[in-house]
Amino acid sequence: MLDINFVRENLQLVKKGTKDKGYDPKIVDRVLKVDEARRDLIGKIENLRSERNKLTKYDVEKGRKIKEELRQLEPDLNAIEGELKNLLYQIPNLPAEDVPLGKDESENIEIKKWGKPKKFGFQPKSYQELGDLLEIIDIKTASKVSGTRFGYIKNEAALLEFALVQLAFDTLAKEGFIPVIPPALINLDVTKSLGYWDAGGNESYYLVYEPEKKEKEPYFYLIGTAEHSLVPMHKDEILAEKELPLRYAGFSSCFRREAGSYGKDTQGIFRVHQFDKVEMVSFIKSQEKDDLKENEYLLSLEEKIVQALEIPYQVTKMCTGDLGHPAARKFDLNCWFPSEKRYRETHSVSTCTDYQARRLNIRYRNGDKNDFVHILNGTAVAIGRMILAILENYQQKDGSVEVPQVLQKYTGFKKITPKK
Repeated sequence: MLDINFVRENLQLVKKGTKDKGYDPKIVDRVLKVDEARRDLIGKIENLRSERNKLTKYDVEKGRKIKEELRQLEPDLNAIEGELKNLLYQIPNLPAEDVPLGKDESENIEIKKWGKPKKFGFQPKSYQELGDLLEIIDIKTASKVSGTRFGYIKNEAALLEFALVQLAFDTLAKEGFIPVIPPALINLDVTKSLGYWDAGGNESYYLVYEPEKKEKEPYFYLIGTAEHSLVPMHKDEILAEKELPLRYAGFSSCFRREAGSYGKDTQGIFRVHQFDKVEMVSFIKSQEKDDLKENEYLLSLEEKIVQALEIPYQVTKMCTGDLGHPAARKFDLNCWFPSEKRYRETHSVSTCTDYQARRLNIRYRNGDKNDFVHILNGTAVAIGRMILAILENYQQKDGSVEVPQVLQKYTGFKKITPKK
């Protein structure tokens, strides 16, 4: 969330940033109104406490009266502080100065392309056709067992998944990232603190109830990415400055409702409810120059992995209206899909500045004071989508698929051939 002092002192800037991201700037006025009431109440309470401290032992009746007034006012203060916190949560992180203005993904800006799409001497098949022909993706059985937007990844494709995981960890370990397999379940308080719920992002979480509990609120949430359990690792901690930058590489299964994607990618398994991913998370110092540098660094690692796979891609910079609630800057990396003749999103990298750190109270010792860290996240490999990109870009005329050379030492085979 934003610092209330920053909101007070930069009212028009906060309103503009909120509007540019597609939210109603009136929320900022509501925040200031509640904050004013809170400060008035704090003033009353402090005056009463000051008055009580001046009383002598003979002012028994007056002391009793002040005690009763405080007993009534202090719960009011707790309530109004809770209301202020909830309202502050609804103000999105402000877009960085270099983010282009735009209303939605149609106004994102392409900043580079790498590699040339292969020219096939035949009509390229879709990954779905290839998956069926090679018997490595089974959507039909998954629909029977689990429903739509699920698939069985099997045979050589399962081994291809582990090869991609190994490639990602080998790449990131050399860069000093700490490998982690994090919990796939997080509690309600952490879920709220990540900053996605306030923009309807709770659509990305599945509810898991603990049978012994009688409360209606779900006790756990399944993560939508390893970021959701990596970021809160240092909740309520003060890190040493020398520890920063602190970088993690987390492998996890990811679970998403995809409730807001009606009509999108209804065929195949490009957009699914469950998939595996290797995610990068960085905790860095609060300087803007460090923030931008780390953003570009994480993007360069994504590019390094995709270039090693020799798959053509495009990098786009998100406009203000497509940033999401906690992000101040975001890039997407989109791989080429020959059957569709277009680039599809396979990676993203975002900086959330200190927006999540304030909610989770993650700080670092900066000289004689404690500052909130800046937190960034990025996709190392969205495994399912990269398997699909490999199938399409490495397919042969006979329906077989060559394995990228960089993965062959992990898979132990160079080609996947049709079973039919």
